[in-house]
Amino acid sequence: MSTQREEDEAKIGQQVDKIVEGIRAKDLEVLKQLYTADVVSFDVEPPLQHVGVAAKLKNWAKVFMFFQDVTYEVRDLALTVGDDVAFGHGFGRLSGTLKNGTATSGMWVRATFCFRKIDGEWLIAHDQVSVPFDIASGKGVADLEP
Repeated sequence: MSTQREEDEAKIGQQVDKIVEGIRAKDLEVLKQLYTADVVSFDVEPPLQHVGVAAKLKNWAKVFMFFQDVTYEVRDLALTVGDDVAFGHGFGRLSGTLKNGTATSGMWVRATFCFRKIDGEWLIAHDQVSVPFDIASGKGVADLEP
């Protein structure tokens, strides 16, 4: 018999799978269902923060404008689950075929997801995506792999 914690961890894993599926399908409606209305996102592009689900979906819409076909993968996801909050971290990579026909393998980024359990459903309340920073050059390092 599984514990509540194990069930919650499985549900969160399913939510992350839905993120992957929603991105691959370029389906903003699927993605919208995965975030809290007041989600705060620290994404890789400016500004420093994107507040609210509309802002988060606007970022995904920008991504979809560049890709003809897009793939998203998550690797090494580790979850810590509490009663009504949870967090996870791992690596993510967008890749695919750009609208101009160019294939891109994308780059690996670091990803952190913070979830809140609202009415029995685990939703993303905060996410952060980043690349390592080379202090000497002042540039992000985008060619690393997990």
